[in-house]
Amino acid sequence: MRPDTFFVFLLILLLPFRSTVADAPTGTTHMPEPRLQEAIALMNAFAGRTGLDSDEPPRRYLWTDAFAVCNYLGLGRATGEERYTGLALQLVEQVHHSLGRHRDDDPRRGWISGLDENAGERHPTRGGLRIGKPLPERGPDAPLDERLEWDRDGQYFHYLTRWMHALDQVSRTTQQTRFNTWARELAGAAFQAFTGPDRGTRRMVWKMSIDLTRVLVPSMGQHDPLDGYITALQLQTTTPAEAGPDLDEAIGGYAAMIRRGEWTTPDPLGLGGLLVDAWRVQQLMQQGAEPDVPLLERLLDGALTGLQYYARSGELQQPAGYRLAFRELGLAIGLHALERLQQAVEQGEQPTPANPRLRARLQELVQFLPLREAIETIWLDPANRQSDTWREHRDINEVMLATSLAPDGYLMLLPPE
Repeated sequence: MRPDTFFVFLLILLLPFRSTVADAPTGTTHMPEPRLQEAIALMNAFAGRTGLDSDEPPRRYLWTDAFAVCNYLGLGRATGEERYTGLALQLVEQVHHSLGRHRDDDPRRGWISGLDENAGERHPTRGGLRIGKPLPERGPDAPLDERLEWDRDGQYFHYLTRWMHALDQVSRTTQQTRFNTWARELAGAAFQAFTGPDRGTRRMVWKMSIDLTRVLVPSMGQHDPLDGYITALQLQTTTPAEAGPDLDEAIGGYAAMIRRGEWTTPDPLGLGGLLVDAWRVQQLMQQGAEPDVPLLERLLDGALTGLQYYARSGELQQPAGYRLAFRELGLAIGLHALERLQQAVEQGEQPTPANPRLRARLQELVQFLPLREAIETIWLDPANRQSDTWREHRDINEVMLATSLAPDGYLMLLPPE
């Protein structure tokens, strides 16, 4: 028996498997009440702690807030309580009025796009959105300090795509097209800022300045072009092209970059992203999208290779204090997406019949579903949430744990109307 197979087999023996399979075709999920209640408790605490529905000073961080918006939308659908959808809309407004504007400690004022107040209100994402890091961005003449750079503000492409997805989920839930329009405007600004000519092709950079005029970190994120392509395709699937800024140039540019891209990664957060992307592609094809790059099998191939490595690495056997919960929870969320994808393919929910190779690849991947249970179990234990690594990243950890417990707000793309 191969080591990775033995590891998964051992997990199956040790852990009770709790399925949260999505019903077809509605996308509703049978979640045990304790899971939903835990997600509600986490998101209620987040709302109070970060000033969303309390007198605490608002504390916004783009990645965390993107997942939080989706969580509130999902909780609204699961409980029928409108206040959760209201929290999602309130969070969108706070993010735009905080991360769409210059920092309080910056001599610049107003919208980072440079638009006047009225135009900025109408187009809050046209200049991108700040990350929300604690330190100001590096100045034009300051040398790069790799350690400090992690805590300095600016703009990350992969954070912007998470926010595009969150805005689009709001649009699909509320049927209000302005959220999709804002997502498209953000997509257009990000494409122009983060890509550029390089030996006749286009490449991307990792981090830009707050006003998108300077490159802060020139390296290219492994999955950024892939994420850009799928997200732009999603945005144009939601509403007709004439309803918002056209993204054909961006889609074509990203397509050129990913045709020969290598996506295998040992990072659990990246692996989860590949699985979520595969599920998004499946849903978009069901909704009429026609990707001009073959994606499903390549995404699953990359995820399988990475999961085989990760299962052998022993990271999940380390004490909680040596682990980063949000990265592991990214994988858990991806495994929820894998389960939904596998069910959709088995039930024939796609424009063309799944080929045998795709079905075989999915069968290899589903053996790793118990990893989701292992990850959720460790971080549901209150004792493990006392570790420094949990408390230092409490907001992102708790929001992504809530996503894993109640994933439909993030994972399910409601059909556009």
